Amino acid sequence: MKPVLKLALEKNTALVDEAMEALLRPKPDLPRSVRRSMRYSLFAGGKRLRPTLVLAAARCCGLEARKALKTAAALEMIHTYSLIHDDLPAMDDDDLRRGKPTNHKVFGEAMAILAGDGLLTKAFESAALNARELALDGRTTAELIGVIARGAGAEGMVGGQVEDLAAEGLGKKRSRGSSARALESVHRRKTGALIVASLDAGAVLAGANAAQRAALRSYGRRIGLAFQITDDVLDVVGDKKKMGKRGSDRDNDKLTYAALYGVEDARSKARALIRQAHGCLKDFGARASVLHELADYIIERDK
Repeated sequence: MKPVLKLALEKNTALVDEAMEALLRPKPDLPRSVRRSMRYSLFAGGKRLRPTLVLAAARCCGLEARKALKTAAALEMIHTYSLIHDDLPAMDDDDLRRGKPTNHKVFGEAMAILAGDGLLTKAFESAALNARELALDGRTTAELIGVIARGAGAEGMVGGQVEDLAAEGLGKKRSRGSSARALESVHRRKTGALIVASLDAGAVLAGANAAQRAALRSYGRRIGLAFQITDDVLDVVGDKKKMGKRGSDRDNDKLTYAALYGVEDARSKARALIRQAHGCLKDFGARASVLHELADYIIERDK
């Protein structure tokens, strides 16, 4: 990991974690049991990629990163809720997440579902608080909430998860062309939609113009797909201990880029997407340094 990105991730993680601690402080009406479950997964590690995208996009468009912290926290809470629910027996049925027992293994399925629900709804409260702090007008506030909801919802991340579940075991029954289209559709939404929403939310907070928002969304679509392709490759060649997981997509007969194209061709596709992503940032100059380094990191990581 390059120095600028390493420093940014460390700084952003500390700031976002502080913001999330404040958002989840004990309250009389917040049951201790669900708070414990929410915090267990929220503070279980992770790179804080989506919050960093919010903060970096805001900075690219002229807003001090600290002023976007509550929205950055919102995107991390949505991401965490999705992981809790993805791990459930009815979904991916995983026992480990980041090397630790998954939420439902510690707190039970019912509490895991409720913790995910709590994080999702707390996220929108956090984004609304951010809009109020910045004195955004009603139209801009509605756009901020809409951007996040579309990225997280049935036309975004949730829809991608639905297609991913439906595609299990079908890879061998489709033509390569049909499989490729289905795979890109899944990952454009399951992984990419929330990445794009993170960038767009940061831009909205900063009052970005249409061209700036379009450039950041284009960058996000490319790194989102490259991120998932790299995940597919690591599932084949990665160190399961480093990745903090057990089992593999191959075990679950999932349609993946590595299975469809082979490891080397999949890596080549990811590299091409990252080259395109760099091009999307040309008009932001030095303000986009973190986003440039993040793009490179996505295909260089080993977990």
